[in-house]
Amino acid sequence: MARRYDAVIIGGGHNGLVSAAYLARAGLKTLVLERRHLVGGAAVTEEIFPGFRFSVFSYVVSLLRPEIIRELQLPKHGLDILPLDGTFTPLRPGEGPPKGGGDYLWRVNDHGRTIRELRRWSASDAEAYEEYGQLMVDMARFIKPILSVVPPDLTSLDPRPLRPLAGLARTFQNLPERQQAVFVQLMTMSAADFLDQWFETDPLKATMAASGIIGTFKGVHSPGTAYVLLHHYMGEIDGAFRAWGIPKGGTGSLSNAIAHAAQSLGAEILTSAPVARINVQRGLARGVVLDNGEEIEARVVLSSVDSRRTFIDLLEPGVLDEEFTAEVRHVKFRGSSGKVNLAVDALPNFTSLPGAGEHLRGAISFSPSLDEMERAYDDAKYGSFSRKPYIDMIIPTLVDPSMAPPGKHVISCFVQYAPYTLAPGSGSWDDNREAFGDAVIDRIAEFAPNIRDVILHRQVLTPLDIERTTGLSEGNIFQGELSLEQLFFNRPVPGYARFKTPVKGLWLCGSATHPGGGIMGANGRIAAMEVLRSYGVKAA
Repeated sequence: MARRYDAVIIGGGHNGLVSAAYLARAGLKTLVLERRHLVGGAAVTEEIFPGFRFSVFSYVVSLLRPEIIRELQLPKHGLDILPLDGTFTPLRPGEGPPKGGGDYLWRVNDHGRTIRELRRWSASDAEAYEEYGQLMVDMARFIKPILSVVPPDLTSLDPRPLRPLAGLARTFQNLPERQQAVFVQLMTMSAADFLDQWFETDPLKATMAASGIIGTFKGVHSPGTAYVLLHHYMGEIDGAFRAWGIPKGGTGSLSNAIAHAAQSLGAEILTSAPVARINVQRGLARGVVLDNGEEIEARVVLSSVDSRRTFIDLLEPGVLDEEFTAEVRHVKFRGSSGKVNLAVDALPNFTSLPGAGEHLRGAISFSPSLDEMERAYDDAKYGSFSRKPYIDMIIPTLVDPSMAPPGKHVISCFVQYAPYTLAPGSGSWDDNREAFGDAVIDRIAEFAPNIRDVILHRQVLTPLDIERTTGLSEGNIFQGELSLEQLFFNRPVPGYARFKTPVKGLWLCGSATHPGGGIMGANGRIAAMEVLRSYGVKAA
């Protein structure tokens, strides 16, 4: 006899777990199926080397919606987010500010200290920084309601789904003219051009522009990256916009907290249970078939994996019409990010600011100039990993010592660019993995020469490795690029942005849907609410 559930969720990433929690909370008998031995998808903690625990893929938290933390009581289930204090941008000798005081740029959460730091570089930048910060917070507050809205189907004659947009339009009309103009700029400009309007300090612009390229196959001068900058600005911790933190115990502890919340509400979670296909009969999803042949029946199936995995890999040919399938095949993934995780027996020592100071406790951004950021993209455009990549480095053990043995540390390096598709004749990623890792270490050594001497172990993850391990197509961390043509009512494809799919009873609930990627959880929450509404079940 096949097991039967009200809802089966494919994929135990954080969005799938969030959906499970809300469905179980409403009384649905819910099962999560995860192909790996642990839940979390890309938000996992693993002991890669004896005694050293890493947030292997996703490594920081900011976008997780406060309502999810509150409604699922995640702190009660073990979630503890430790704040990261600021961003340190190391520079080479002679690249410091005109007023001297060190070859680095260091912004911290203390606003007064940051303004004093910026005055070393430029009095006008220090003044503009305050106005810029307030304006971006205003933009984030304006756009924030979009994160909870179900995108309308513009082909539908039903006007009701357009009501949230009408409210947003009224809010936009009431914005000061200056804010209206800035919003249009954010929707259309490149991150570099947008920041050029505000600042003159190159390391400042480069470091801020980095938020506009994360997870995209675009450079800082590419139109559309200003929106991605805003997308990351919408993150908040305890109501503070643009605040970032790391979960105590790594990002896996966040996934585990959501999983525990879901289980406490009645959901079941089955790991090491890869799904082979979605069972569709007469256009209706009836459940799933596992790799081992077991059939599980369900009234509704939710997929938290990306659109390519769901529609191309898990559905049998002929279930979907050719026009829809063609739209899915046109979704741009273009993975562009790699990851290097290091186990070290001493901290990196930066020539621009030597010693183990506070500057190592936040993000360390290898972004000395806009030109170097763009040249890193130039390498990727022509099918090569960046020889001098942009790196976002975090040393979690400085705020959470439990991640490594006493006196030792783990270092997380998020790297761009590492294009999923390498140029013909340059070999495979398996051939290039170690060379890519060497390029990352060489880049760090430009600013912290001791790095080679302190490394005990390293793990190099290419986009292909990310795809193989997590199932993310082309290793794209957002389940599809956050480009403007792939947002809102076009995500994942036009006409199907309301979490429903052409197969009745099959829904999407992962980052492939609105409002996009990042450890946000909004996708899973909205999808669950839409499923409940569709089936006439009242949300708890």
